[in-house]
Amino acid sequence: MPNPGKKKQLGAIGAGPGDTRRPPQARPATPDASDLVPETAERLLFGLLLVGSGLFLLALLAACYIAAVIVLPVALAFVLMLVLRPALRISERWHVPRIVAALVLLALLFAVAAGLASVVAAPAADWAKNLPAVLPRLQQRLRFLGEPIGIVQKVLSQAQHLGRSTGAIPVVTVEGNSVPTHLLGLVGTFLGGLLETVVILFFLLMAGDTFLRRLVEILPDFRNKRQAVEISQQIESDISVYLMTITLMNAGVGILSGLAAWLCQLGDPILWGTLAFLLNFVPVLGPTTGVVIFFVAGLLSFNTLWQAALPAALYLGIHIVEGESLTPWLLARRFTLNPVLVIVSLVFWYWMWGVPGAVLSTPMLATLKIVCDRIQPLAALGHFIEG
Repeated sequence: MPNPGKKKQLGAIGAGPGDTRRPPQARPATPDASDLVPETAERLLFGLLLVGSGLFLLALLAACYIAAVIVLPVALAFVLMLVLRPALRISERWHVPRIVAALVLLALLFAVAAGLASVVAAPAADWAKNLPAVLPRLQQRLRFLGEPIGIVQKVLSQAQHLGRSTGAIPVVTVEGNSVPTHLLGLVGTFLGGLLETVVILFFLLMAGDTFLRRLVEILPDFRNKRQAVEISQQIESDISVYLMTITLMNAGVGILSGLAAWLCQLGDPILWGTLAFLLNFVPVLGPTTGVVIFFVAGLLSFNTLWQAALPAALYLGIHIVEGESLTPWLLARRFTLNPVLVIVSLVFWYWMWGVPGAVLSTPMLATLKIVCDRIQPLAALGHFIEG
């Protein structure tokens, strides 16, 4: 005899054979507010950290721009220290006192600079003395540029008139004695910066690895200590090799440019070779300026247009072979920088510090890449900088 209680129990739990009802679906669990608090706090902390890093970077760049008179000599001294450090290490192996080695290296650096200045001074003075006499000839040869220059001058005059009417651009009156005073101020600033660079360079050479040892001592664990030593060694090795390679290649460009000037009978091949050597330290802007200078010198020296353009064409060919083939091939193992970032860095540091900033732009970008490659959180930035 069937048990009515059992049938009723089976129907209640939906287990009977004729029951077609679906079991009730479980509602999704509502997340607890306490679980969301850590995630929100983490995102907020990351945002604040990102904003703080951006503000710190902007403040650092503003300080570098405002205090360029102080910061630029320090940066130049640091780069020169990287160039001279291998020679200093060799002298230490020969048991030469560090102070003697530092003084000898500084004396050699001054001797090279003084030699270049003495070689260039006399021919440059001759060209400067003859320039007023040949300037009308140059204007005659450049008559085809008169109309574009006139249009530019007209646009500038209209912009100046608009600024006067709206009060946006102040009009500055130049006094008669302001130019000599300005030049005297530039000379004083240059000599002051040169003296500061030499003093800082001397003490950097004397310090040796003192700063690195102090940094290693304060780092918390062995992994960070080893990472700091590896970064320092790689920066010293790669940047010194880069600067020495660039110096040797620029010397080759200077020699070939002097020979080209001699073959073209441009006159003063030592002057043109030295000029090409110095200009090649500034990427892109230096060779471009060199092409213009060689072309203007050709216009002043020759009658036909093809003869005037020949020195500039030879100089441009030398630079293309050096800049696009030899130097990238020699530095490919150590430096693979993004060319777009190289140009952006060049323009930015030229705006920041002028010609010295343009010279330092590539070494600073390479140093940033070395640091980013060695620090795991910055590895993505190092990969982005890589060419």
